[in-house]
Amino acid sequence: MKKINGWERTRNLFDPASTKPFKLSRSRLENFVKCPRCFYLDRRLGIEQPGFPPYTLNSAVDHLLKKEFDLYRTKRQPHPIMQDFKVDAYPFSHPLLDEWRETFKGIQYHHKETNFILFGAVDDLWINTKKEIIVVDYKATSTTGAVTIDTESRQAYKRQMEIYQWLLRKQNLNVSNTGYFLYCNADKAKPLFEGRLEFKMELIAYEGNDNWVENVIREARQCLESDILPAYGQHCEHCQYQQSFKDPSIQAEKQIDLF
Repeated sequence: MKKINGWERTRNLFDPASTKPFKLSRSRLENFVKCPRCFYLDRRLGIEQPGFPPYTLNSAVDHLLKKEFDLYRTKRQPHPIMQDFKVDAYPFSHPLLDEWRETFKGIQYHHKETNFILFGAVDDLWINTKKEIIVVDYKATSTTGAVTIDTESRQAYKRQMEIYQWLLRKQNLNVSNTGYFLYCNADKAKPLFEGRLEFKMELIAYEGNDNWVENVIREARQCLESDILPAYGQHCEHCQYQQSFKDPSIQAEKQIDLF
């Protein structure tokens, strides 16, 4: 049990001495990729990064897309956007699909070497004429520029796709290397709002490669087993913020009278 300023966190902490499988979500593994120190503070010491308000509009778009694609799934017909972008596929049906979409369940796999149970919740799965499963991830945005996944900040989207592909392969499914990001881009150029947003839907194909996943899982285990806190992340905004309070030259500028 760890105690920080009177607040105790007792759940989801890694204990090196425990033989019980440790659940690690796709998003927490991504945290390790971004910053081992913040990952260690969170999963080993119980000190989480500051949270953000939920993106309720994104959640609404996600919910409506799932309902819409489920209609075509029931009919075993392709969605019009598949035809528009010449994707020869239709929504995939599976008895566990609803569970695989649940945030705290998702697709699960027990990685016995590390004794981690890895899990992640997909948005959608399609199947093509080669009987390959296609991972589809929904994204909502509002931009007048070209929608792209090639910026530095969106490399995490690619890793997200690849972890889902890896998890599905561990279910003995035939998974396509090609996945799709389904972007819903809100139109801000409308002259009148009239109580509704209009979205342009766009499919972006991505060729995934999950070869890195196993090594990162092992490295994450080694990180949590260590009794040494990892170094500050050079590119981590949370680490940079913490370090700024250790710099005497900056400290002098932060003498603010709060009373």
